[in-house]
Amino acid sequence: MAPQIFYPSDVLKPYIKHYWVLYASKSLSNVVLFPSGFMEFAINISEGSATIHLGNRISKMPKLEILGHLNIPTTETISAGTTVLITRFYPHAASIFLPNPAGDFTNNSTDLNNVLNDNLSGFYHQLMEQPSLQQKIKLLEAFLIQRLMNTNKKLDTARLVEQLCKTIQAGGSAFNLQKLAARYQISERYIQKIFLDYVGITPHGLFSVQRFTRSLQLVRAASSSLTDIGYECGYYDQAHFIREFKSYAGLTPLQVMKDCQKEW
Repeated sequence: MAPQIFYPSDVLKPYIKHYWVLYASKSLSNVVLFPSGFMEFAINISEGSATIHLGNRISKMPKLEILGHLNIPTTETISAGTTVLITRFYPHAASIFLPNPAGDFTNNSTDLNNVLNDNLSGFYHQLMEQPSLQQKIKLLEAFLIQRLMNTNKKLDTARLVEQLCKTIQAGGSAFNLQKLAARYQISERYIQKIFLDYVGITPHGLFSVQRFTRSLQLVRAASSSLTDIGYECGYYDQAHFIREFKSYAGLTPLQVMKDCQKEW
């Protein structure tokens, strides 16, 4: 089943790309979670369960989960009937709503109760009582807006990070930290620091993940050869492309391409 997509209110549009709902009609195992370049807040709104495998670590998905940036092979096992409501934050934005640096969540599935040092059972139960997805999202938005109001001091730096992220994304297949620092008249060291605090990965890490996601789209489309895809996405050569792809996905581009062809 294709995921359902919902878009945020005007207040939250600068920070949230969209909400989406994942429903597993049957049990699924070894579902690959590809790096996306986004942090997510996932709420299990069902009686189902999921287990996430982060490299060699295994953990059960909490009811209220912060899923940080992924740059290691990650898979998930999901029981039949599991429904998850997911908030996908823009790269610069998740830390605005959280007290911890974004780097604390990288390659981790974290219980939001532990992050906020608060008992969020009331919020969760109220959310579960809402009869429709739209009403659940309305309550979720009220929760996020309250968090936003409490963290105004982060907004100026977050706007700078947003501009840096957009510049990296617009840079195509090339990345140069020195040029980025010169353009914004700030030090390379400061850029590295605010990226770890607000994004959770380094500027080059974000560039690499975005390059990977572009290559993943092309591999899934299977409309070009792997050599052409690697060249188009700016990898040095095919060996570099395959090595970096596998470091993120745990699979080679050819394996993903064949899996997509089986689905068709």
